[in-house]
Amino acid sequence: MDLPHAAARPTLRAEKLTKTYITGEVEVTALRDVDLELYAGELIVLLGASGSGKSTLLNILGGLDTPTAGRVYFDGRDMTAVTESDLTRYRRDYVGFVFQFYNLIASLTALENVALVTEIAQNPIDPAEALEIVGLGDRLHHFPAQLSGGEQQRVAIARAIAKQPAILLCDEPTGALDSKTGVIVLEAIESVNRELGTTTAIITHNSVTADMADRVIRLADGRIADIKRNAERKSASMLAW
Repeated sequence: MDLPHAAARPTLRAEKLTKTYITGEVEVTALRDVDLELYAGELIVLLGASGSGKSTLLNILGGLDTPTAGRVYFDGRDMTAVTESDLTRYRRDYVGFVFQFYNLIASLTALENVALVTEIAQNPIDPAEALEIVGLGDRLHHFPAQLSGGEQQRVAIARAIAKQPAILLCDEPTGALDSKTGVIVLEAIESVNRELGTTTAIITHNSVTADMADRVIRLADGRIADIKRNAERKSASMLAW
């Protein structure tokens, strides 16, 4: 994608984010003065070791957690100053989440798992279309137990994008998968980003994944240590680890 114009307003912006957890007398700072911008349609990869602050950052950006200090702006609106009901609407209408574990309902088919989201979405796409985008158009009526781990994760991706979110946040989406299956899942995320133009952020500890991103952001000790822009994105199908 093209470099964001200097005057372009980011879809999502974090400003001086700090997050401190206190348990008894123990105080742990997970994020320290993090500034970050995500632009419409780009795909970023967040790299870092365990404990670097990646998941904390993603949870705050997605409205699942609140910062101790700092601000998060979505489309120019300060999401750290809104009510809890506004945050709920933000998560429901604008943010799609994909986690390491699929959290599918075992008694529902792939199609039914995705349809659950479209029933409450403002502007959903057809559940079957969402499954087609992630390459599961022929598995609509299979239950989770009849699907492989990679297929279940792709159902979870379809569920996340069926409401047409502005932002897709993926926390170690290939963490429970072997490398071959992981590439298939990354191809599904790539298809979502390209076909729907969804602003996408992927958390991973796997540096190979960085090659498929527009920008690569490395975190260490709760801070952004480095931001690199790839000259060109490598297709997920070309990744191997």
